[in-house]
Amino acid sequence: MHNLLLVAKREYLEQVRGRAFRLTTVLVPALFAIIIGVGFLSGRSTGANKHLVVAAPDTVLANDIRDQLLADKSAKATVEVIAPAGGEDRDALVKRVSAKEIDGFLWIEQPAGKDPVATYESQSSGDFVTEAKLSSALNHSLIQGRLEQRGVKQSEADALLARIEIKTLQVNKEGKVVKSNAQTSFWKGYVMAILLSMTTMIYGMNVARSIIQEKTSRIFEVMLSTAKPSDLLAGKLIGVGAVGLTQIAIWVVAAVALLSTAFAAPLMSGDLAIHFSWVEGVLFPLYFVLGYLLYSSLFAGLAATCETEQELQMYTPLAAVPIWLSFSLIVLIINDSNSVWSIAASMFPPCAPIIMFLRMGSSMPQPWEFALSISLMIVSIIGVLWVSTKLYRVGILMYGKRATLPEMLRWLRYS
Repeated sequence: MHNLLLVAKREYLEQVRGRAFRLTTVLVPALFAIIIGVGFLSGRSTGANKHLVVAAPDTVLANDIRDQLLADKSAKATVEVIAPAGGEDRDALVKRVSAKEIDGFLWIEQPAGKDPVATYESQSSGDFVTEAKLSSALNHSLIQGRLEQRGVKQSEADALLARIEIKTLQVNKEGKVVKSNAQTSFWKGYVMAILLSMTTMIYGMNVARSIIQEKTSRIFEVMLSTAKPSDLLAGKLIGVGAVGLTQIAIWVVAAVALLSTAFAAPLMSGDLAIHFSWVEGVLFPLYFVLGYLLYSSLFAGLAATCETEQELQMYTPLAAVPIWLSFSLIVLIINDSNSVWSIAASMFPPCAPIIMFLRMGSSMPQPWEFALSISLMIVSIIGVLWVSTKLYRVGILMYGKRATLPEMLRWLRYS
């Protein structure tokens, strides 16, 4: 135990005193803030400040579409109307788009006895936001026109077509109805899931790199004269894990200090309200520790079978597959966080930390799901640690011999 604590202390102090620790402690949250800020601002500006032209054979329809587009003040659009429009007008509009005088134009044709045919032409093939706004404005105008043709007054038609905003409420596990915001809940869970995946991978790789460096420098031959291989591995896992918890604690304290200021008051109220429950506060470090132990144990076993850090890098994408798989299920989890597939994915130990926080962003899972997920992770950690320790005992002293699968199976039998 004494040697284990000495190794853990050495790993902890060596990394905490390093320049990389100080830089990542400051830069990682700063980069997160920049990424979230850029995403928020880009989302607000999507489809805004467009210069559009509405061309139709019916002047009333074209003007009504323009009014619908201009009613959205956040879009800040400039809309021209050409009506009635002929074939030569379309050619001229194509030239204006090509010359970037306008962003695009909506061309409407009305064949006799048939429904109107609309085409949006622009330089961008992925401007789905503008396309959606044009489609909504066009359909609203057509419905209004059809109602008026059937004798409905314009004021009555406007009342029939008035939009109604839907407020979202959530029934919590106590059976109470509380206010909710799907967007902020999702982003809270998403950011926590990214933070978990990033930190567990980073510190897991730190354990692996430390093993490779000591293996190539032959310092293990000296260390093994005073400590058992299991103590060395356990000390590394505890020391590096403590570094991760220290860094997360610094981020949490800094976040609490920032959110308590008047500058951050808008984030804690209104539609952008972001609140964290005590359950999330307890589960986040718990899942970090479990995820870190699982991935670092896996990386430690891999590192013991590698000769160089470059060889280790080749295995990294394979170890990151569960993380990619977790985020690939994000659409499924958002739509139904309590589906059979969502629950099954949250029980799969390599994906559990990420999937659980993505699910919590939608609705809080049941206590038995947390208990089963944590239990399966602990069992998996024990299994991976058992294999990694056996590979570690033999692999750290193996030089110049490629660790093939049959060779690693022999290592498990030897130890």
